[in-house]
Amino acid sequence: MFGVIFNGVAVLIGGIIGLLFKKGIPESIEKSINKAMGIVVVIIGLNGVISNMFVIGSDGSLHSSGELLLVLSFAIGTLVGEVLKLDDKINAFSSKIEQHFHIEGFSSGFITGSSIFCIGAMGIIGSMTSGLTGDNSILITKSIIDFVIAIVLAASLGIGVMFSFVPVVIYQGTICLLAGLLSNILMGELLIQVCMVGFTLIICVGLNLMTNIKFKTVNMLPSLLVPIIYYGIMKLL
Repeated sequence: MFGVIFNGVAVLIGGIIGLLFKKGIPESIEKSINKAMGIVVVIIGLNGVISNMFVIGSDGSLHSSGELLLVLSFAIGTLVGEVLKLDDKINAFSSKIEQHFHIEGFSSGFITGSSIFCIGAMGIIGSMTSGLTGDNSILITKSIIDFVIAIVLAASLGIGVMFSFVPVVIYQGTICLLAGLLSNILMGELLIQVCMVGFTLIICVGLNLMTNIKFKTVNMLPSLLVPIIYYGIMKLL
């Protein structure tokens, strides 16, 4: 669990440092940083999607796979999220925290930070490796990346980013503790498909930061479960 805790502390400290910078940043520069971060997050998402969707064949040609599953994942997952009104519930919870503690803009920073820090192959593989072998190198590398991102995000989105360390510790901690079981499930082609959906979600987060288009990314989260359910059905058949 050391790697998981280290990752959570990195996000927390990065968020605190970002908040110190935020106090001296004019609104015009803050908006520019938001857009710049949006571009960076989109590129991270695109890199993840491309690396998981495309492979180079033995003849040197480029092949893609998983397009249909990606479409089905987002169609079914978003439908479930909309029916359950996940985005509204998370925003309502975040708004209560904002009102109770008088923290302006908590919701945006918390949801954006949690999405970026939790979704991705490094978190899943790093947590499983830590739980199975005690090797924390992947999570420590991820922590360094998250630390830098947390500074920049918190400087533009505020204190909510700092508190995203909570879902990071819970999410990765759960994977770490259940590593033995999950290593037999989240592997090979299934892990690739889950990461493909996850990085597509990251692209949506980036577009939310840099444009007026606002995707309800929380409502899309059930999309991550569709590949797992699909592969489970295929195994039964």
